[in-house]
Amino acid sequence: MLWLVVGLGNPGPTYAGHRHNVGFMVVDELARRGGARFAAAKGIRAETADVRVGPPGPDQHRLVLAKSRTYMNETGGPVSGLLSYYKIEPSALVVVHDELDIDPTQLRVKHGGGDNGHNGLKSIRRSIGTGDYYRVRIGVGRPPGRQDPADFLLSNFAASARTDVEIEVQRAADAVESLVEQGLERTQSAFNS
Repeated sequence: MLWLVVGLGNPGPTYAGHRHNVGFMVVDELARRGGARFAAAKGIRAETADVRVGPPGPDQHRLVLAKSRTYMNETGGPVSGLLSYYKIEPSALVVVHDELDIDPTQLRVKHGGGDNGHNGLKSIRRSIGTGDYYRVRIGVGRPPGRQDPADFLLSNFAASARTDVEIEVQRAADAVESLVEQGLERTQSAFNS
């Protein structure tokens, strides 16, 4: 089966280590595992990489990994373009993103739901006309004190949290692989903290 796995983030080295870019980190890990490199998608403002998950044969899944070359709040256009180009329905779309309402070192996998103020998810819903797709939500927690959530998301993880972040990126990549191979229920049982 063919899946589109989109990691949400902002393009460029300035944003690479930001909390808001954890989705990019996960698809980078999936590409690394599959021995694939990202390249510009023809006519779509995105980069893609192609990997396979599962044992060779009819049960193997093909994952088109994607990172938008637009800012987070414009992600929907490239996602819509990729779904159309690869002829993939939203039922085979997985979006990996940061989540303020989940504590760090926690993740949740779900299907559908609201956008919870997340500009990337809002943009995708506007562009594809539905929120009925899979989400791998990686907890980044709430900002300390009265810090603006936008400023918090657009800041780097603390140096002391780097090991935890690497572990969560690995777990989120495992959750994506589990989702496409094992389905939602088994993945939620294994990964929803």
